[in-house]
Amino acid sequence: MKHSLKEWIFATRPWSLTASSMPALVAISYIFFIRNNLTVPVHWLHGVIALFGAVIFQVGGNLLNDYFDYKFKVDRKDTYSSRILVDEQFTPQSIYNFGVIALLVGSVIGIYLLIRSGWHLLWIGIAGFLGAYFYNRLKNIALGDLNISIIYGLLIGLGIGYVMTGMLMWKMLLITTPAGFLIVAILHANNTRDIVNDGKAHIKTQAMMFGVQASKIYFAILILASYTAIVCFVIFNILHPLALIVLLSLPMAIQCLKKIFSITINSLDLIMTLAVSVANLVMIFCLLYVVANFTAGII
Repeated sequence: MKHSLKEWIFATRPWSLTASSMPALVAISYIFFIRNNLTVPVHWLHGVIALFGAVIFQVGGNLLNDYFDYKFKVDRKDTYSSRILVDEQFTPQSIYNFGVIALLVGSVIGIYLLIRSGWHLLWIGIAGFLGAYFYNRLKNIALGDLNISIIYGLLIGLGIGYVMTGMLMWKMLLITTPAGFLIVAILHANNTRDIVNDGKAHIKTQAMMFGVQASKIYFAILILASYTAIVCFVIFNILHPLALIVLLSLPMAIQCLKKIFSITINSLDLIMTLAVSVANLVMIFCLLYVVANFTAGII
């Protein structure tokens, strides 16, 4: 089965890659903001390389998630999914191989950065690799949200801070947390939509454990926590007051909240476009965050 480059790119779900690229950009922009207070040189190229590495790891995770969802009949003809396997656009083995290759390429990038920075990147990279490879299995035992929050809300920021400065900057765990909340909201929106169908596949996601009503509240907490965190960071002088421009994205967040609170157990299909809306919110929120950090680092 031959495919064009466009089809292979489509299989990676490129619209979802804001989940890895945006936290990475946030981390890089924060290093720029505090660069004059650092006592070590900043390796900007390492940050850019790490950004691409994070995206490639997500590509691998996306592909393997599609493969395992299809293999374990979570994705079926009658369910919402990426469709590339249930509609036989690709063979399962080709998607699995593509996913493994992406993870291996990401690992090679990680090894290069490990040599250039230090051994702490080893445990950060191993945690990221395992989280990407086993994401599907963790998701199916209600640990997907935790896994995503660790990878995208914590490890990306910590890793990029380390490869750029050679130091474990624990404050980076805070800096990317707001983006992490929103990224978990993407996953939770999808899992809420799939509560009924996932139950037929005999798996248990966080949304299934909560039920529809509690899932709405949890989703709202994730969205609002991202904004609350930014405000708190400004109050405690972790971020420049310019970071408050992320509030310009609040109308998008409100629309996402209205959409999820309008659904019931009998109208879960209405969440169909919610994950896309939250992904767009992640992009706008993080771009505003990045602009604020870069601007604050100049003035």
